[in-house]
Amino acid sequence: MLDLSFEPPKPKVIAGAKHDWELVIGMEVHAQVSSKAKLFSGASTEFGAEPNSNVSFVDAAMPGMLPVINEFCIAQAVRTGLGLKAQINLRSAFDRKNYFYPDLPQGYQISQLYHPLVGEGEIIVDMEPGVARKVRIERIHVEQDAGKSIHDMDPAMSFVDLNRTGVALMEIVSRPDIRGPEEAAAYVVKLRQILRYLGTCDGNMQNGNLRADVNVSVCRPGAYEKYMETQDFSHLGTRCEIKNMNSMRFIQQAIDYEAKRQIAILEGGGEIVQETRLYDPDKGETRSMRSKEEAHDYRYFPDPDLLPLEIEQAWVDDIAAHLPELPDEKKARFVKDFGVTEYDADVLTAERDLADYFEASVGGGDGKKTANWVINEVLGRANKAEVSPREIVAPEVNAAILEMVAKDEISTKIAKDVLEKHIESGRAPAEIVESEGLKQVTDTGAIEAAVDQIIADNPEQVEKAKQNPKLAGWFVGQVMKATGGKANPKAVNELVSSKLKG
Repeated sequence: MLDLSFEPPKPKVIAGAKHDWELVIGMEVHAQVSSKAKLFSGASTEFGAEPNSNVSFVDAAMPGMLPVINEFCIAQAVRTGLGLKAQINLRSAFDRKNYFYPDLPQGYQISQLYHPLVGEGEIIVDMEPGVARKVRIERIHVEQDAGKSIHDMDPAMSFVDLNRTGVALMEIVSRPDIRGPEEAAAYVVKLRQILRYLGTCDGNMQNGNLRADVNVSVCRPGAYEKYMETQDFSHLGTRCEIKNMNSMRFIQQAIDYEAKRQIAILEGGGEIVQETRLYDPDKGETRSMRSKEEAHDYRYFPDPDLLPLEIEQAWVDDIAAHLPELPDEKKARFVKDFGVTEYDADVLTAERDLADYFEASVGGGDGKKTANWVINEVLGRANKAEVSPREIVAPEVNAAILEMVAKDEISTKIAKDVLEKHIESGRAPAEIVESEGLKQVTDTGAIEAAVDQIIADNPEQVEKAKQNPKLAGWFVGQVMKATGGKANPKAVNELVSSKLKG
């Protein structure tokens, strides 16, 4: 792999009334595993089904029902760990996290506190070309999701939908390496991108399939560097957790508000209370939800119904051997093999399907010109219509149009017209060019005649152009207009230039 070198971004500095402060952020992202069945039962995970229709006896915590681990869910979590360059633990175990809530029939959640499936990894979070933050992953543990309580259907009662109960989640926990609101949002974007490339989570935040808990604290400049040297958390401020964020914009707004709230308390002589908070997007503020629980508050203990999970290295190796090319590697290859800019490579690798579409559009042609074409001509149309690029035009059509440009059969301007006509009619590019007489004029005799005519008709412009050579572009434009845009632009430029000098 070609490594793209980068510098870390500067931490966000917030000016308080008395001092400057820096942000320190850690993330806990809950990603729903893409699977047809739940973590410990065979019930469906289909979204949008009738309430309480995807509930097995295990999910409903009926007496005597025992959980059975879904191997595919474990494979998806291992695949995610490998995609994040993380340590895979061949022995892990499930624990019971005890708490009461109406949408948690068991009265506990099966999770992994002491022995998670996945250990330390990392994510490179791109901020701009040449600037990125390496965020360390502390762990990924597998757990079951709770159900859903619905409070706005009746003024006097709440309803419970257990369809989501028991769905497999991966909780991806980062170290406190994120240093600003923009970085936090970019981290979630990059993590979502990797999960979608891997096929382990669809990243649908609107459906709640990817949601983030954001831990925010502030410290004085220099304190974070001491923490990094010693890994001693006492150098950092007390953190507050903002729960269940499912929007990049709200993540940034919540962090910004929470940081300023903490700074005001500290500069006023107060202390930050470690607690869980919720963000209210309507008011643009966080509010206290509950005091922050510690592990002992949940009375964790090993789940007696589940043996420790032991997996084989050969099984892990087989999953690793079938991983797709991931965004960082693909981006580096596009820069190296196709000569595209780092920015364009970022755009083209944002989604796996788009990257595949671009490569199919290149065919055997020029990668850089194809990148410009896909980004400027196809993506613009796709975004406007809110459809995928493939629904606008097949990649093979792009390749065919660009091949004609490369062979000087049509100009870039005509190529855009051909694309528009293809989208309208579905006709093949070659047929459009042939039937509508759009083929580029490469006969220098015909082009020279057009140039001579324009020069003869505009003697005043000729004199001006001799004084100011930049005005030669006017003649080029007139010739292109006279030939219906079909004259070879390079030949026109050369002829105009030589005749004006003469």
